[in-house]
Amino acid sequence: MQRTRSLTEGAILSGLFIILMLLTIFVPPLVYILLWFMPLPFLIYTARYGLRSALVMFVVLFLLSLFIGGLAGVPFVFMFGLGGITVGEMIRRKNEPLFVLTGGSLAYITSLMVIYAVTILVFNINPVETLQNAMRDSFNQAESMLNSIGQDGTESIETMNDAIVQIGYMIPVIMVGSGAGFAVITQAVAHYFLKRLSIPYQPFPPFREWNFPKSLLWYYLAAIVLTLIGAEEGTTLYLLIWNVYWFLGSIMIIQGCTVVFYYCYKKSLPKALPIIFVISLVILPIIPLFARILGIIDLGFRLKERLETDKK
Repeated sequence: MQRTRSLTEGAILSGLFIILMLLTIFVPPLVYILLWFMPLPFLIYTARYGLRSALVMFVVLFLLSLFIGGLAGVPFVFMFGLGGITVGEMIRRKNEPLFVLTGGSLAYITSLMVIYAVTILVFNINPVETLQNAMRDSFNQAESMLNSIGQDGTESIETMNDAIVQIGYMIPVIMVGSGAGFAVITQAVAHYFLKRLSIPYQPFPPFREWNFPKSLLWYYLAAIVLTLIGAEEGTTLYLLIWNVYWFLGSIMIIQGCTVVFYYCYKKSLPKALPIIFVISLVILPIIPLFARILGIIDLGFRLKERLETDKK
């Protein structure tokens, strides 16, 4: 009976994944929504029936995706299968949420690295260089348009070109950030469905209560000093310094956002305010700087604890 149920549910979840994959491939505008649900079939099946059954499902879906979606479907199965199975198995073992997040992040980072390497070594296509060339073409067209109407955009274009070059140096931190982001969203989306399916799951603590280790602050300050000292562009030391700087800077921004959420919660302010603050991170350049400063103050001087003390 259990085996029949396992096979039936596996077939249903496999079919659901194939549908999501095909919609993602052939209806690109939906990709920004569907991506967050693609790990769920693997995650739910693993949480219910264990790692061995999930690996069988993974192999079957790998072959089906290759047959139905061609090579375009393989990265989806590999990335979301690895991430979903890892998170699902750790949930089944009743691991702590932070431990699950770490495992999921490593799974996604590994899958991104493998996909990136295969794309370069097997297909001789460098996704980063392709993106950089496309961005340069766009900026060159913009410069031509500005020149045609008598405007000089040379300085702005040069700044943009410098930023494009930096993208190539930041591949490691982009992969780490993307992997961690996918892991967080996978757990957040899974929480709703696991609760509805009555699958035991330890949810994350509220975002406002997140606290990163204080040691990261000292690493970040050291990275700032090293960036000021400078290193020869393109060297291994240069790549290491810049990736550590940007990664830890992102951690400071997240820590700063927890302060905003905590303050709004304690002051009973509208829930929309901290959400608007997060959205403004990608709209207003000064907001990330403000969030980073808040994060540094919180880690260094326990700002949230002081807010709690002031309230009392």
